[in-house]
This record gives sequence, C-alpha cells and structure tokens, in this order.
Amino acid sequence: MKILVDADACPVKEIIVRLARQKKIPVVMLADTSHELGDDYSQIITVNKAADSADYALMGLLTREDVVVTQDFGLAAMALGKGARALNQNGLVFSDANMDALLMERHIGQKLRRGGGRTKGPAKRTKENDARFEAALARMLPDGI
Repeated sequence: MKILVDADACPVKEIIVRLARQKKIPVVMLADTSHELGDDYSQIITVNKAADSADYALMGLLTREDVVVTQDFGLAAMALGKGARALNQNGLVFSDANMDALLMERHIGQKLRRGGGRTKGPAKRTKENDARFEAALARMLPDGI
C-alpha cells in the first residue's frame, strides 16, 4: 500500500505525510514542473507540464491496494476503475455510488464555461475541511479509526 497524491494544488500534503509516517506507509507526490515540492518523507515525482501528465504518471504507479488523493473527478474515476480507493482534499470519499453524479456535474460546468458562462470557484478552505480529510484518510489506512 502507498498513498499517491495529485500534488499540484493539494492543500493537505502535511496531513498526508504525518498520517503516513505514523503508519509507515509510503507517499508518492506527483506534480508538474511549475510546482516545487519537498519533504523528508515522500517520494517526489516531477512530470512535464503537459495536460494531465501527472494523472498519467500516477495511474502508471497505481495498484489496487493504494489510496489516491486528488481533486480531479476523472482521475478518481480511473483510480476506482483500477480497484484503488480515492478521496479529495475535503474528505469526500469517491465511490461507484457518487462518481456518475460528480462526473456529470463536472461535464455541466465545463459546458457552461465553454459557452461563456461562469461557475463558482471553491469555497475558502477551513479547519473543518482539514479535519474531515484527516478522518477520512485515517479510516482508509490500516487500523483506521
């Protein structure tokens, strides 16, 4: 088991590393060349800046036992398709039960933006978001709470 992180804009990297270190679970963070990452625990993989390059690299490393942390519904869907588990930075656990609705929401938003419309951006990050994420990730790890 390892934790794979779509790390380009991930606000919970420190929480991931802390929990992984406690459980002695490897962490692999993937980001493109416009992001500089570093900690003394994770393996950092830097990919080129091409569209979805971090996603493709992550999928190449993924096994059924792994956990993926991503904001990207498409990447989460691919991870689920490979038998892995996935969650977002706010503690939403992606599943077969919610993936169709999430992908449809993404499709509608993209269609609206292509037509010149605007969609709301993400809400400001809160301590509650961090707490929900930490609890959800802890449940996914061995001897989870």
